[in-house]
Amino acid sequence: MSRTPRTALLPAEWRASASLSGVYALRMLGMFLVLPVLALYAKELPGSTPAMGGLAIAVYGLTQALFQLPLGMLSDRLGRKKVIYLGLAVFAAGSFIAAAADSVAWLLIGRAVQGAGAVSAAVTALLADLTREEVRTRAMSMIGLSIGLTFSVSLVLSPVLTSWMGVEGLFVLMGVLSMASIALVAGYTPEPTRLRMHQDTQ
Repeated sequence: MSRTPRTALLPAEWRASASLSGVYALRMLGMFLVLPVLALYAKELPGSTPAMGGLAIAVYGLTQALFQLPLGMLSDRLGRKKVIYLGLAVFAAGSFIAAAADSVAWLLIGRAVQGAGAVSAAVTALLADLTREEVRTRAMSMIGLSIGLTFSVSLVLSPVLTSWMGVEGLFVLMGVLSMASIALVAGYTPEPTRLRMHQDTQ
């Protein structure tokens, strides 16, 4: 019994899937690189306590949770790419604040600003706008694969890069990668013809 051939992704769908997976990968690479060394780095800063060190890790997730839904809804009104640019710029600003932090309080502020650049919902919605329903699962799986590979690579690279550029350098790298993501979306990701509400993302 012959199998029904799978629907192939169109060239524009491949571009959208590859570029937005790249955005996730660049963003996650910066975030994952700093996680293994952040607690030790925060411990050395003036004003640090065990609670403050833990908060420096957790505050990123807290502001991510607070801003994810509002920015996703804003992308329905203003457009996906505009919100993605905004979120990535905010993340980059937070990275540079954290890189320049001379106390644990400023590190907390930088990490909180990083988390406020929550673009995951807008990126997912943009990918849904740019792909047909029958190939959307494969497109989304490319993003999941990029996150998994980035996590594995970051575990190897983190101690090497930290010994070379320090944790401050990692934060600067995060900011640079975020700005590179803006260029990637602007120059390579196709423009959606219209914004749609999707049953699988609503």
